[in-house]
Amino acid sequence: MRLLVLGGTGFVGGATVGEAVRRGWSVTVFNRGRHGTVPAGVRRLRGDRTVPDGLAALAGGEWDLAVDTWDGAPRVARASARVLAGRVGRYAYVSSGSVYAEPVAPGSAEEAPVVDAAPDADDADYAANKAGAERAVREVYGESALIARAGLILGPGEDIGRLPWWLHRIARGGDVLAPGPADLPLQYVDARDLATFLLDPVVPGGTYNVVSRTGHTTMGELLAACVAATGSDARLRWTDPEPILAAGVVPWNDLPIWIPAGHPYRWLQERDVSRAYAAGLACRPVVDTVADTWAWLRSVGTVPPRAGRPQRAAVGLDPAREAALLPAPR
Repeated sequence: MRLLVLGGTGFVGGATVGEAVRRGWSVTVFNRGRHGTVPAGVRRLRGDRTVPDGLAALAGGEWDLAVDTWDGAPRVARASARVLAGRVGRYAYVSSGSVYAEPVAPGSAEEAPVVDAAPDADDADYAANKAGAERAVREVYGESALIARAGLILGPGEDIGRLPWWLHRIARGGDVLAPGPADLPLQYVDARDLATFLLDPVVPGGTYNVVSRTGHTTMGELLAACVAATGSDARLRWTDPEPILAAGVVPWNDLPIWIPAGHPYRWLQERDVSRAYAAGLACRPVVDTVADTWAWLRSVGTVPPRAGRPQRAAVGLDPAREAALLPAPR
């Protein structure tokens, strides 16, 4: 198989390249060449899609599959899709659950309304960029395009730092504020499982929520896996959501991954994924994702910058705020 990855050195793109190399595929990446490295044997084409003639390096090439991870202006995604029309057998675009128009009902499937965004739009916010790019890709490839609306993405290579924050915090040891309840169901996808889904030739074209089933793991299981992976002496101090929220702590950002029941963004971890599972999505156990992420973190030392986009604000709770919220010792 001949794979083209537009991007290829960031989090999801890197996982996709790695999985294709593991399969023995012929892999080409196309990017500006400013970020990251590629495995041995991977061909790297350079170009800046945002400028005139920036796609020239793709001229004449043919591939069985193209995977695009673009999160900028939709017009750039449309230009790339058009250049490759007739020269790729299959086109997959990595979108996001962020495209859904709020308010979103928990349990919503792919038919839920999405934000309004044009396929020829300039750079906007993340949700509009992804929604516009979806439309741009469908404009060229129709329903044969694979649109993967990923949810929370974790695993080795994560460039946001959500799971890495928990791992580093728990590795420091001591009393750790554990936002309850411990049995809170979580929904996420390991980047490597997302990559496997993108590369699976039997997945029909169409739009999919590509994320685990709600309850694939729980907050308690995730943090216990962090304790086990790091070998830490950390003590998880489970705390009800009410005092945490009353103190102004922001779920998802201050305490990454955690979104308590009843929160307006709880739908981010309660999406219908029956279509993706029917098409073959398989998600590895949380202990594997956590252990592999910790091994990767120890090898790289720090969370890498995001490829091609400004770094987002740091996630995680300030130690002083955490200490103030810890329950009194019994």
